[in-house]
Amino acid sequence: MKSLEIPEGTAPAVILVEPQLAENIGMTARAMANFGLSELRLVNPKGGWPKKGVREAASGATHVLDGARIYPDVAAAIADLHHVLATTARERGQMKRVLAPEAAMEQVTARAGQRVGILFGRERVGLSNDEVSLADAIVTFPVSPDFPSLNLAQGVLLMAYEWRRAAGRAKLPFTGELLSPPATREALLGLFDSLEAALAQAGFYPPEKREIIARNMRDMLHRMAMTEQDVRTVRGALRALSRSR
Repeated sequence: MKSLEIPEGTAPAVILVEPQLAENIGMTARAMANFGLSELRLVNPKGGWPKKGVREAASGATHVLDGARIYPDVAAAIADLHHVLATTARERGQMKRVLAPEAAMEQVTARAGQRVGILFGRERVGLSNDEVSLADAIVTFPVSPDFPSLNLAQGVLLMAYEWRRAAGRAKLPFTGELLSPPATREALLGLFDSLEAALAQAGFYPPEKREIIARNMRDMLHRMAMTEQDVRTVRGALRALSRSR
């Protein structure tokens, strides 16, 4: 299904509940900025706010930290939202929809004009059952059952990435397209002549197998789908080897 571009300002808010470590908050800000999220809400951060070392951990994503808002509890942090998701690695025994990040973010981008928030729990114990009960749905990650623990910022990163994909903004910053056009037949034939002459001068060909080997090498070069720049580079190398001899 093709994702549609959504207007600015409808991206989900990231809500960290009682985060303890400055490094995790800073790395969360960095992960958000990586994928175009900017609204950070902090519920009763341990040790107060701002925290020492948080800006260094953000690696330049200080605009996210500067705009962060502080709330006393989860209810206050989600009061203005229309839809809330709770992330958890544990089954909670609550009759709620359970979504993978991809499906959750597809639904978020379909909520045009609605404010959405994603709850992330404490580093050590996650969200309480009461806090999960305030959400519309649960999001969990398809991690290995042998090691399901995710760092707080890693969880934010996965959700932010899936949001960017679902919002139609996940465009690669560069491509591997050819910067030089394909070589013409004339250029390839000239390369064959130069290469075969250089190899003959070097005594490479057994006399009785020269034509067979030459044809095999031409086939090999054809399979490379050489560009004009490739041909120029190889011919330049051949000229340098001839001069050295």
